This record gives sequence, C-alpha cells and structure tokens, in this order.
Amino acid sequence: MAQAVEEWYKQMPIITRSYLTAAIVTTIGCSLDIISPYHLYLNPKLVVKQYQFWRLITNFLYFRKMDLDFLFHMFFLARYCKLLEENSFRGRTADFFYMLLFGATVLTGIVLLGVMIPYLSESFAKIIFLSNSLTFMMVYVWSKQNPFIHMSFLGLFTFTAAYLPWVLLGFSVLVGASAWVDLLGMIAGHAYYFLEDVYPRMTGRRPLKTPSFIKALFADEAVVVARPANVRFAPPPEEEIHQD
Repeated sequence: MAQAVEEWYKQMPIITRSYLTAAIVTTIGCSLDIISPYHLYLNPKLVVKQYQFWRLITNFLYFRKMDLDFLFHMFFLARYCKLLEENSFRGRTADFFYMLLFGATVLTGIVLLGVMIPYLSESFAKIIFLSNSLTFMMVYVWSKQNPFIHMSFLGLFTFTAAYLPWVLLGFSVLVGASAWVDLLGMIAGHAYYFLEDVYPRMTGRRPLKTPSFIKALFADEAVVVARPANVRFAPPPEEEIHQD
C-alpha cells in the first residue's frame, strides 16, 4: 500500500506534486501548531505597510483544519490539477504555471477590490484564504476544456463536465459552506478561459502569452506524436501514379 502511494506520488507532474505537497505540509503544520495560520492569511494592510509579501502566496497553501472538507479539496486538487497538467498543458509546464499565477493574481485582486466596496466589504473581509478558490478555478477550466465528458455525482445523477462547477457550487450551498469561495474560483477560471481560448479565436491575438522569463524556469520536453507506418499525409509522387 505504501509503495503504491509512493509510486502514485512520484508519477505526478512537477507543478501538481509541488502544490499538493506544499498544501499538505502547510495544513498539517498548522494542525500541529508548528505554523500559525495568523502568519499565513491574506491581510492587505500587513502586506503593504509591513512588507509581509509572503502572505500573497501562503494564503493559497492553507486549507483550514484537517477534516472531510480538507480531504475533499485535496482530492480535487490532485485530480484536476494533474489532469490539466498532463493533458491540456502537456509539454507546457511554464504555461500551466502561468495559468495558476494568473488565477492567483485575479483572485487576490478581486478580494482587495471587494473590501473597498461598501455593501460587499464585510463579505470579502471574511475571505482570508484563497486556496479553495484556486482549486475551484482549476475545476472550472478543466470543465470548459472537457465539456462533454459524462460524470456522476455520488451515484445520484449523471451530467456532463460542463455543469461540474455548478453542481459543486450547489453542493456547497446545501452543506452550508460559503458560496463566495466557489464563485470567486469560477470568475477567475472564466477570465482565464475567455482570454486564453475564446478571445484568441475571435481576434487572433493571445493576451495571456507566457512571459519568456517564466518559460526559462522550466525545461519542457517536446511532445512527440508517433506516426503510424505506411500512412500517407500527402499525395503520392507523380511517378507512382503513372506506374499504377
């Protein structure tokens, strides 16, 4: 059993493995009182006035207390982060990292702006960890890129992947969780999907092109597509036509 878990862990792509490890270590550290959540949560005043810039990162690593909800989010993080990195972003590790960076930036910006809006400030002030929202963003992006995959929710009913974010949002509401967290993830995910997939098809321009300095951080392996033997991808030479 332990060997199987170790093999499963080693087979994870680099970004998924790194994020999952950081999230588990941080959450366990807080549960054992080795790390204090008060040093991790997003606090704009401490970031700006006391230069505690690490909070812009650490608030994405803590998934609250270790309970069923924690296991639920670890499953979604491991599954959909891995599916995106291995399929949609196969051979494009830098692009996948940039997607997460874009999502984290959008989520942070929304919260910082929301705190300044009079009627919404109280709700946004309660959002001090954005880890669940970033996980939900990955689920949303995956559902947009794989809309026709059939899925089942707890064996109760089936639906296509395009509706997965809405099913999970409805489930969160039913169990009494905050819908804001999931909604923020959907907003960030849709922003990425529109700018990366929809807008380029409409205009021919790609605004989310990964910067060269981020690409330099990752040495992506080229994706090789095997060509079947004896399969032509062009018309035969004229000499062969005449010989037939």
